[in-house]
Amino acid sequence: MSLNPELADWTGQRVWLIGASSGIGEATARLLMQRGARVALTSRNEAALKRLADGKAVVATADITDRASLHAAFDDICTALGGIDVAIINAGTHQPVRAWELDAVAAEKLVQVNLVGAMNVSALLAPYFAQSGGGRLAITASVAGYGGLPTGLVYGATKAALINFAETLYLDLAPKGVAVHLINPGFVKTPLTDLNDFKMPALIEADEAAREILAGIERGAFEIHFPKRFTRVLKLLNLLPYRLYFPLVRRITGL
Repeated sequence: MSLNPELADWTGQRVWLIGASSGIGEATARLLMQRGARVALTSRNEAALKRLADGKAVVATADITDRASLHAAFDDICTALGGIDVAIINAGTHQPVRAWELDAVAAEKLVQVNLVGAMNVSALLAPYFAQSGGGRLAITASVAGYGGLPTGLVYGATKAALINFAETLYLDLAPKGVAVHLINPGFVKTPLTDLNDFKMPALIEADEAAREILAGIERGAFEIHFPKRFTRVLKLLNLLPYRLYFPLVRRITGL
């Protein structure tokens, strides 16, 4: 049984996509427009958004770490579309880090973008959807949030926090008729994963990730994780006691 209501058709759905200028966000935006959704695109890169929109979507530039710019974008989108039915928070960043390279300033910046930014957007949308008694809020975390992994020292921590955050949003919002979706991708080829200098198992293209995301929302899934040939292995791995988990992670990653 699906934990959220199913979505039969994207035609006419008013979708706010945050983090739309590249990677998974860009691919998802293209697919949404192809399927007839009324799309609003947000990121810091106005030029990229305008190229992507090509006159077929609303462009509202904002920085998710800047609450004033987010409020302005939210107001502009509600005016342009007459409201929001679905919001997908996809904005985020990544920097591979080992413990001996940890820099407090860089770590704080990553936390601000990945975690605080998603909370800033949710602080606008959760009350909005709860008051209207409907809507869908989708948050992109990562399988890196399932458990500790080498090079994911700060990134993984932000994604683990987002998983917990989305779970709690669901507990609060589902009784009010609001759907909550947690998106946990594995390795997807994007400008961010291009920073990794290790072999990425089951690496998929952004277009495949976009199809998985929309399919998961359509069937009403709470957690949308992919590719399953990889994510299921990680789920099983994280059920193990630490005395088995740590040596297996070292063996699998070679790090």
